[in-house]
Amino acid sequence: VQLQASGGGLVQAGAFLRLSCAASGRTFSRYAIGWFRQAPGKEREFVATIKWDGTYTYYVDSVKGRFTISRDNAKNTGYLQMNSLKPEDTAVYYCAASRYTYSAYLKDSLGYDSWGPGTLVTVSS
Repeated sequence: VQLQASGGGLVQAGAFLRLSCAASGRTFSRYAIGWFRQAPGKEREFVATIKWDGTYTYYVDSVKGRFTISRDNAKNTGYLQMNSLKPEDTAVYYCAASRYTYSAYLKDSLGYDSWGPGTLVTVSS
């Protein structure tokens, strides 16, 4: 599956953005979707994941209560709603797809097969 993330931009602290992850291919619904981010000078970080059927979601502690991951399999698209953005959320955000269903694998970038180019999110203070 090929992925393309979009929706990034420059916003002020406290604002919101919704990132989209558009997928090509008819097997999108079989994949878990994950969002990762990489801030300047830092390693790539797991942000959130959602299983193929939406029954399981998981977030890194720093975004719990502010970010919501979702998906629309009919549209071959995943989403990351980001509210109450903070300057520390500034990063390039990537979406990825995983064939695994074991939740532990979905919290690590090694569990993902396909990656799309990232979209930049910049949050000013």
